[in-house]
Amino acid sequence: MAKYLVIVESPAKVKTIKKFLGSNYEVAASNGHVRDLPRSVLGIDVEHDYEPKYITIRGKGDILANLRKEVKKAEKVYLATDPDREGEAISWHLLAALKLENKKVYRITFNEITKSAVKESLKHAREINMDLVDAQQARRCLDRMVGYKISPVLWAKVKRGLSAGRVQSVALRIICDREDEINAFIPEEYWTLEAALKVEGEKKPLVAKYTGTAKENHTISSAEELNEIKKKLDNAQYRVDSVKNGERIKKAPLPFTTSTLQQEASKVLNFSTQKTMRLAQQLYEGIDIKGSDTVGVITYLRTDSTRVSEEAEIMARDYIEDKYGKEYAAVTQKQKGSKQKIQDAHEAIRPTDIARTPLDLKDSLSRDQFRLYQLIWKRFVASRMANAVYETTSVKIDAAGQRFSVAASKVKFDGFMSVYTDDDDKEESNTLMSKITSDTKLSLISLDEKQHFTQPAPHYTEASLVRAMEELGIGRPSTYAPTITTILARRYIVRENKNLYVTELGEVVNNMMKEAFPSIVDVNFTATMEALLDGVEEGNVKWKTVMKNFYPDLAQAVEKAEKELDEVEIADELSDEFCENCGRQMVIKYGPHGRFLACPGFPECRNTKPYFEKIGVECPKCGKDIVLKKTKKGRKYYGCIDNPECDFMVWQKPVADRCSRCGSILLQKGNKLVCSDESCGFIKDAPMSENSIQTT
Repeated sequence: MAKYLVIVESPAKVKTIKKFLGSNYEVAASNGHVRDLPRSVLGIDVEHDYEPKYITIRGKGDILANLRKEVKKAEKVYLATDPDREGEAISWHLLAALKLENKKVYRITFNEITKSAVKESLKHAREINMDLVDAQQARRCLDRMVGYKISPVLWAKVKRGLSAGRVQSVALRIICDREDEINAFIPEEYWTLEAALKVEGEKKPLVAKYTGTAKENHTISSAEELNEIKKKLDNAQYRVDSVKNGERIKKAPLPFTTSTLQQEASKVLNFSTQKTMRLAQQLYEGIDIKGSDTVGVITYLRTDSTRVSEEAEIMARDYIEDKYGKEYAAVTQKQKGSKQKIQDAHEAIRPTDIARTPLDLKDSLSRDQFRLYQLIWKRFVASRMANAVYETTSVKIDAAGQRFSVAASKVKFDGFMSVYTDDDDKEESNTLMSKITSDTKLSLISLDEKQHFTQPAPHYTEASLVRAMEELGIGRPSTYAPTITTILARRYIVRENKNLYVTELGEVVNNMMKEAFPSIVDVNFTATMEALLDGVEEGNVKWKTVMKNFYPDLAQAVEKAEKELDEVEIADELSDEFCENCGRQMVIKYGPHGRFLACPGFPECRNTKPYFEKIGVECPKCGKDIVLKKTKKGRKYYGCIDNPECDFMVWQKPVADRCSRCGSILLQKGNKLVCSDESCGFIKDAPMSENSIQTT
């Protein structure tokens, strides 16, 4: 019989950890939190020192009953929930829910689910850290106060089903502020001027950009200014003023934190923040490796630290020196400074074993798991490698006192770039540059002028919103993905081609929050609150003091808003469908599973039906509309609206054009249009969209 019980959060970890510890240990899972504040009421006694009232979460009764049976059999209980504030709080709740006060109970944490890490954690068992627990309690109670006090105001003034949140409302404010900035933006004109120059003895021209005069750089702001410069250049002699050769260092990247992983996975793999975290959780909890055991292949995924353990540092150095050579290993360990507190108990996100290459695991991982693991593995290896070195050449050219310049760079030593590169790492090579000296003869071939207009700041994407939240100190690693998921689910924002756009509902809610609860949506206030919660974690601030200072002002603002805020009516979006029962024009509603059509005559008429997004293309089989649909697993496809009577479906988006060769429907694949009849084989370039046309 097992003498010791280890309780983890996730059932996925049970099998992995059980193999590591052997027959003396039983491993069981709590399936996350077991106690929480009640859903029906605030659950915080503001009259009695803000004491929270915790109850068993619905559905967790059987799990707790089974855990109690295991506890009775065990001599010692090890609480091995995740190594963060949330995990510490879950351990504390388990202590109370399982009545473990008279048991030998120990808290253990490990940053990776490997045999050595799990066994080592048993040697460093400790008591529950109440500072961490209190920090989580404070965060949970503050979030509950904001949500349960402000959301009913939104229900009364706008419509039911809305919600406010301490972090989500600030995230919405950030997106709305960017939208306002874009709408208020006034483009400014500017021009660029390039000189194509004949280099004596060379066929290929040298193209140099206008930068100003010998005394100062400046931008050409109007056509009049451009014409003045061109007059000065009439019959001018072009001569090489200076040639400078040098070196540029490209620093190796830092290993991933939660935020940078979400950003890079969005940019490189086109993953949403939610998808990135789901896949990373799977890689952390354990993968069945073919021909071997189940093991966690990356370290803990919720971290804002770039620290790497000494063991991992040595392992990486040995691997790099063996595979790439000693000159490729970094000379010094790279660390990141941060204004905010770093959860230094954590490491950066890295492979648990650098020798376990992506290729080694390819057959054991799903396609998306493999792509994310490969990204993490390459980033970590690159972070422990030497900087890249570029040779640079800069040539300045004078023409009647006007200055043109051209620069080029060539990789001298690739360093970390032998493993990991991005769009910024491309070299700007120019074979002509090596042949140019101060005596080189130049003559003008042509001047090329282009008109441009300044562009507003881009719309936020999930990745850039995460970066903004991190830089502003809003939320923490574990909150970025859930926050974005929530405001998308509430329809405050929508996502189109990666960009996030504010909806009418989002604007109304944001304006109402700014008017009635300015401190809640104030970025600086929220960042200060995060710093206070860090202070609780460090033991410098009492958690109930934070509550006492926050709640009275919130309650007063809610009371004022209930009296003074005007009601706002948001009309439902009309569809082009009509109700079969009463003839009214149906409206688009939003439910737990997305959009659907409903009769506006409710409750007299309760007719509803699925909503399908039409793409403006007729079905080639029956002539009815082709609509965008999703499989049960969420994969998009295009099918006839008259399904199941008409069985037309394709995975790629159809277009209105027909194949000029066989008359079949054309499908869009990237920047190409391809005939849907594979035996035809017709293919042509897709027409440029308006977004891809540049003003010149």
